[in-house]
Amino acid sequence: MPRMSTDPVRHALNGPTMGTRWSALFFAAPGLDPGPVQTALQAAVAAVDAQMSTWNPDSDLMRLNAAPVGDWQDIPGDLARVLALGLAIGRASGGAFDIGMGDAVRAWGFGPAAADPQAIRSATETARRPAHELLELDGTRARKTAPLSLDLNGIAKGYGVDRLAEVLGDHGIRDALVGIDGEMRAMGLRPDGTPWTIAVEAPDRDRRAPHSILTLEDAAVATSGDYRHWVTVRGRDLSHTMDPARGAPLLAPPASVTVIAPTCAEADAWATALMVLGADAGARLARQRGLDALFLVRTGTGDVQGLGVGRIFSAGSATAGPDVPG
Repeated sequence: MPRMSTDPVRHALNGPTMGTRWSALFFAAPGLDPGPVQTALQAAVAAVDAQMSTWNPDSDLMRLNAAPVGDWQDIPGDLARVLALGLAIGRASGGAFDIGMGDAVRAWGFGPAAADPQAIRSATETARRPAHELLELDGTRARKTAPLSLDLNGIAKGYGVDRLAEVLGDHGIRDALVGIDGEMRAMGLRPDGTPWTIAVEAPDRDRRAPHSILTLEDAAVATSGDYRHWVTVRGRDLSHTMDPARGAPLLAPPASVTVIAPTCAEADAWATALMVLGADAGARLARQRGLDALFLVRTGTGDVQGLGVGRIFSAGSATAGPDVPG
């Protein structure tokens, strides 16, 4: 059938951010100039990175990290919102999600520098208290009540995805799929009235392949896994996800945890929290909190076993292939 002049036009935009790329797939009326949309999307994620990066010593987060204990620091609104959400999920997860793990992340080589044995000893031997006990917020001001090294890698990308969605909404775009490095948020529906399809990646280091397919409408999804970023210590591969209780990488985490939530920042943080808790304790907390979560756990034979919690993962979803915003 020939295309009508009034048919929506597909736009697939992308650009660099946070060491990876953002993407936005949407359909708009003919005549839309995607240039201003592209510019606004890039500016939004650049602002998130400028505020929350631990790789940039001049970021607002690193300025807060360097501030003296007890001094109030003015912080941008986006950073204030992410810190508040991080502290809230930290409390709700019993400290499993902790934005105060910056020293451990850097010590083990998951920051700008290589692993440092002396820093590792310090991170693992120092008595630790969670960030929600040590950081106070007052609107767009923050202060530390004790030494604290903040790291937002478990929530900043998700928030960046939410900002992409907000920018599209500001341009009158209500139906879209946006993402950063696999963290995705679906807005509305596809032009044919069906939900967006998103792949849950199989936890495989050697190739990218779908484990299952989700259908989403006005929801976000994020995955935390042990198969993309790791360090090898004494012949053992250790995931980049930190155990707040030990100041060290998790020893026996699930292969991955996928969470669906209203916003991508929430999904991102809860995926990390449930990863830290593990399949058993994580599934119990997910049920208590009413979360939709999928735990993929490696068996002794090397296979992957799935444990779904919540309506979405219990019911399963789509049969179509995933939408690809690129």
